[in-house]
Amino acid sequence: MPLPVPVLPEAVDPAWLPPAAFRAIGGRRTLIRGSGPLVETVHGEVAEACRRFGGRVVRDATPDGAYDLVLHLDGEGLGGKGLGGEDLGDNGPDGADPDREGLGSEGFTFAREGGTTTVTATEGRGLLHGLFHVVRRGEAAFTGAWAREVHRPALALRMLDHWDNVAVHPVVGQVERGYAGGSLFWRDGGARRELGRVRAYGRLLAACGINAISVNNVNVHAAEARLLTERIGEVAEIAEALRPYGIRTHLSVSFAAPITLGGLPTADPLDGSVRDWWAAATRRVYEAIPDFGGYVVKADSEGQPGPFAYGRSHAEGANLLAAALEPYGGTVHWRAFVYDHRQDWRDRGTDRARAAYDHFTPLDGEFAAGAVLQVKHGPMDFQVREPVSPLLGAMPRTRLAVELQATQEYTGQQRHVCWLGPMWSEVLRFRPQDTEVGALARGGLVAVPNVGDDPFWTGHPLAQANLYTFGRLAWQPDADPVAVLDEWIGLSFPDASQALIDGLHTVLDGSWRTYEKYTAPLGVGFMVQPGHHYGPSVDGYEYSPWGTYHFADRDGVGVDRSAASGTGYAGQYGKPWAELYESPDSCPDELLLFFHHVPYGHMLKSGKTVIQHIYDTHFEGVEEVEEARAVWASLAGLVDPARHARVAERYEEQLRSAREWRDQVNSYFFRKSGVPDGRGRRVY
Repeated sequence: MPLPVPVLPEAVDPAWLPPAAFRAIGGRRTLIRGSGPLVETVHGEVAEACRRFGGRVVRDATPDGAYDLVLHLDGEGLGGKGLGGEDLGDNGPDGADPDREGLGSEGFTFAREGGTTTVTATEGRGLLHGLFHVVRRGEAAFTGAWAREVHRPALALRMLDHWDNVAVHPVVGQVERGYAGGSLFWRDGGARRELGRVRAYGRLLAACGINAISVNNVNVHAAEARLLTERIGEVAEIAEALRPYGIRTHLSVSFAAPITLGGLPTADPLDGSVRDWWAAATRRVYEAIPDFGGYVVKADSEGQPGPFAYGRSHAEGANLLAAALEPYGGTVHWRAFVYDHRQDWRDRGTDRARAAYDHFTPLDGEFAAGAVLQVKHGPMDFQVREPVSPLLGAMPRTRLAVELQATQEYTGQQRHVCWLGPMWSEVLRFRPQDTEVGALARGGLVAVPNVGDDPFWTGHPLAQANLYTFGRLAWQPDADPVAVLDEWIGLSFPDASQALIDGLHTVLDGSWRTYEKYTAPLGVGFMVQPGHHYGPSVDGYEYSPWGTYHFADRDGVGVDRSAASGTGYAGQYGKPWAELYESPDSCPDELLLFFHHVPYGHMLKSGKTVIQHIYDTHFEGVEEVEEARAVWASLAGLVDPARHARVAERYEEQLRSAREWRDQVNSYFFRKSGVPDGRGRRVY
């Protein structure tokens, strides 16, 4: 039986799957061949589209050329015949065996010949991804001829790590670093059980290529810890809602669970009773959720317990959980976010940026096959500009996952337009040695998501583009992000005029660099209000234990991370990057203050001094926000009124905040340096 398409609650935005996005499919004749739960999901999607637009869907009929679209698994049900009746044996159309094409569980082929568009897959997940591929192409999927294309994900795991709390945390709330309302899964200490919207969420994720989520915060508090044991049934309900769209469920767990949940006196990873406890707990998890994906662990970081308490390594800690998951094919994602968060700000020799490399490179080759080391894309903490983590090119014998942040903790918190596709693309295309980061991420690509129970899912409607872009780049890390943005626009605004398309590109394409211009300059990072991290506070963390300093004084600004005279961080890179970053003369301008402390009169490659660059970019950033706000206002008649009003409201806040950033940063550096703006603009 076809699985019904989830119905959104009234006033909830359809995001990139509005009904009109299915018009091209819904008005045609479709044949679906094959069986299995995800095939029923595909059938339900096509049936709903046909109900809306007057088409017809048929199951398991003879593929006699009377269909505009054929969706089928392998050669199943073809009776050894191709679409034209030719003998295929065990193969698919054109004599091609899809399985031999290496499609795996999620790949598919796409072709159009003789007036019929054909999608072939070996498993239901692949057929579902193939359907959404046709949706993205729209009318173009049914026009002309398309030679056979093979589509498969470059990365097997494309995952979201939700930082959702079961119980409302007194400091960070229901969703830590969440800017779009409450959790989709939890509310006031218990399961929310609004599973229709959870299933609709899974549908959105599948449509952009995401295939896994972790449903609770990596900072595992008391209520969240019990999800592993007596509350596993609540996780199983979420898993059941997501399963029809091929989304596997994972769980963040506390390393101290054997003590806090099991009553053991220790959580030592080499203790036999601890190993037995994890094996038994994991067995019960799989009894409740047979397709469970695995665990996510934050250990020995920002107060979370870990193996250091027992004199053990992080590899020994990760391998404990990998062994418990191994009989079921599960994976432990062990986060590499480990550093000294009680640093003495007077000590310039201790460098937070060095920490992940120093901790983990000695362990290369010691992690079990079922363990993935999950590494933030930069060495600090999701700043608007920082170098790619050197750890990503330094552990060839370890499965690494790259972690990004779609929730805009340091990029405007979904009150500012900041499309992150270009930044992520730069990270994924970076070559630490001979291979791009996107190819080094053998353990997958992971993001902290930006969704909540807000009617627009992401608070700011244009922030939906970040989540969609993450999914598509996780599927194909070397994809052109602007082409991905075109996909998002085409789906989210299916009847858009050229004026609307151009306007959306105008406000989104350069928004990341605009945000960078009016916030922290030249890669120095932070300068945010402590705690909540919204808005400027140039010295907010300067004398704190968190290790996030800019060291501005009367003579200059920046952190000396050179090997010759600084912390040595630049030397963690291989050639040519170590040489490039080592000298302020060769270091790229956009990262200069991350790697070097330089005088305000230091001349950049752009031909400007550091201090004039600070003044100019902060004025330019505000001007660009003013221009984008005007462009958005001009689109009022072309966008749904509720969506337009929400974005217009957010632009007012973005402009206020950008002006605040401009005035505080410029005034701070004018007072430090004593150097006036060369263009005579007002600096307070």
